[in-house]
Amino acid sequence: MTIYDIAVNRIDGTSQSLSEFQNKVMLIVNTASKCGFTPQFTGLEALYDKFQTDDLIILGFPCNQFKQQDPDSNQEILTFCQLNYGVTFPMFAKIQVNGPEQAPLYEYLINETNGEDIEWNFAKFLIGKDGQVIQRFAPNVTPEELETEIVKLLN
Repeated sequence: MTIYDIAVNRIDGTSQSLSEFQNKVMLIVNTASKCGFTPQFTGLEALYDKFQTDDLIILGFPCNQFKQQDPDSNQEILTFCQLNYGVTFPMFAKIQVNGPEQAPLYEYLINETNGEDIEWNFAKFLIGKDGQVIQRFAPNVTPEELETEIVKLLN
């Protein structure tokens, strides 16, 4: 199994295969609208603006598992992200990143890295153009700190 065998739900509820992102560098982030790290949306959007034409795609997955910091509906989350942070990168339907209802994507990402549960909102996974998981970054690692790694993968 590869990351390209996984389908996820868009924020509008329709299904999308991650195979649509083959040959792109992916940055996958579990997000929350009411978290101390929520301002990272600004940095994520800046990375997307800067590198989307160079084949970077950022995928945001709202998650309400950590102190219920994303309790709103998918549409309310999308509106919040767009109005407050100008988010234009794809946001997906709310998911579970840990536990018995863990999304297959996060089961895969965790198994491909250190095998440990997601510790909080805004954990980040960097995926190469070949679909390989390159690295997992802790929530306190800012999007700006990832730029050098992203540039290496885009070249």
